[in-house]
Amino acid sequence: MKAALFDSHGDPSALYIGERPMPDLPDAHILIRVRAVALNGFDPMMLEGSTGLKTPFPMVPCGDFAGTIEALGNAVKGNWSKGQAVTGYPILPEKGMMGEVTPGAACEYVAIPESCVVAVPDGVSHEEAAAMPVAYGTAYRMMALRAGLKPGERVLILGATGGVGVAAMQLAKNADCEVIACGTGAEKAAKLKELGADDVIDTGEEDFLSAIRSRYGKPAYYGGGNGGVDVLVNYIGGETWVPGIKCVRKHGRILVCGATAGYDPKTDLRYIWSFEHSVIGSNGWSAQDQGDILKLAAQDKLRPVLHAVRPIEDIAAAYQELIDRKVVGKSVLTL
Repeated sequence: MKAALFDSHGDPSALYIGERPMPDLPDAHILIRVRAVALNGFDPMMLEGSTGLKTPFPMVPCGDFAGTIEALGNAVKGNWSKGQAVTGYPILPEKGMMGEVTPGAACEYVAIPESCVVAVPDGVSHEEAAAMPVAYGTAYRMMALRAGLKPGERVLILGATGGVGVAAMQLAKNADCEVIACGTGAEKAAKLKELGADDVIDTGEEDFLSAIRSRYGKPAYYGGGNGGVDVLVNYIGGETWVPGIKCVRKHGRILVCGATAGYDPKTDLRYIWSFEHSVIGSNGWSAQDQGDILKLAAQDKLRPVLHAVRPIEDIAAAYQELIDRKVVGKSVLTL
């Protein structure tokens, strides 16, 4: 079968299209004909070998995918049928995350446990379904299940142009919140505005803390007031951590689901106790969450933002675009 592969760590030039054996079909597994895969921020990191995780070479990248059922193992118990549209929950039992520590889905066929197969409802395309697991699942758990968003709250999203950031912005708008989105560059800022952000801070031109204080006022811990934001979404970490908490008003919440710029930042505990902040962690998503967001997509309540849809042969270009931070939303590849 055709597959995207890399045999060693490196830049996108290490990627190529080759052949891999068809997967075995254990009794409790389902064989899926992959129709689309989507890239995530961890994909270039796995390619360059910066995560510290052991890569099984030759490596097939990508954890996000969607397709159709090709065959059922003998012990499959659910009401599945050949040709049915499905996607995969990519965290496999006893194996780990597809595309990280076990081969991914950028190939024509994958066989995964029945427990990791999620039905795709009518009205959701393969490309949309492939775009939703990691980014939209993570954002859904954080925004819909952990944040406790209330209508009218002011939400600041750092790194809003990434897959999780765009999804978080959509979910905050669905909750009738006021959304301030941060991105770098005029083109990205315009796209965030187009996607529904109430305000956009171009962090290539403005310091986001100064922009928040200038436009919305400084949070006050005496006498209340409406300065700052109610909720901060910060999955960047690093040097953004302290400026971020300084944006959050009394009794505000700080949502954390990752740390792309560093997991051990300097902090300032005075703000956390003085303003009685709540720091809320959110770790990944579940197969149930993945099914729920697909239902929202089918109801036109949460359509994924697709940056580009390309054939799998263009995988190196798609990787480079992601590395160059030119992607807003999700980059999808078809097979």
